[in-house]
Amino acid sequence: MPSKIIAKKELIPGRTSLMLLDAPHIAATAKPGNFVILRVGEKGERFPLTIADLDEKKGTITIVFLVMGKSTAVLNAMREGESVFDLCGPLGKATRIHKIGTVVCVGGGTGVAAMHHIAKGHHLAGNHVVAAIGARSENLLLFRRELEAFCDEVLVATDDGSTGHKGLVTEVVEQRLAADKAVGEVVAVGPVPMMSAVVKTVKPFQVPVTVSLNSMMVDGIGMCGACRVSVGGETKFTCVDGPEFDGYLVNFAELQQRLAALKDKEKLSYDNYCKCGHHE
Repeated sequence: MPSKIIAKKELIPGRTSLMLLDAPHIAATAKPGNFVILRVGEKGERFPLTIADLDEKKGTITIVFLVMGKSTAVLNAMREGESVFDLCGPLGKATRIHKIGTVVCVGGGTGVAAMHHIAKGHHLAGNHVVAAIGARSENLLLFRRELEAFCDEVLVATDDGSTGHKGLVTEVVEQRLAADKAVGEVVAVGPVPMMSAVVKTVKPFQVPVTVSLNSMMVDGIGMCGACRVSVGGETKFTCVDGPEFDGYLVNFAELQQRLAALKDKEKLSYDNYCKCGHHE
């Protein structure tokens, strides 16, 4: 069904945006870890976005997206008051949240937004939440203030050292784990290379790692198989079996290869859209 854009904010101009969508049917039942699938127009492709936050009373959900191809470029061109053509959700399995003690939630890129909803869920469950976020520079960090509002600790890493630790987010994660043997779980959301690196970093500490995967997706209900991923040597569908899996069991190399398969076509579609500059 159509969903009205209540508010829109560019977090990183021309690159990353936040939208508040009117979606009471989704806000009433969605949980951390769930995602939605939307189309910007009748002829547009279906694509998934993780729910970054929600307000059940107001009937709204928050999505954050990176402009990567034509569909996200069209979505980014839409204004407050306009409506996406249809919005389906909540989809996927919700995050398994229970009282566990200390949880380290790691986010990179737009994955920080999805991690934000998961971290909030752990906070509401009474866990000690440590957020670890990274970016190339301070102006590219997302959701820092939002996380500081409820997280017990917020660890920051930037490649250029403009704020926080100078280096990779995995380095601050490693330091935190080395300082505290009581961490019960690590959750990672972000680019595939980052999630893979987090798993390798955490493994020596023998702490459980949960990752939220961003596979290619079409129908979102387990029928098309586009989102398949190898987990523990078995084929799983991200849309219905995930999007969260045991990080130690995920074949990240295969996932990265599948995500790269359509990069050239995605870029061509985006370039053509930019040349003609119209919605479909």
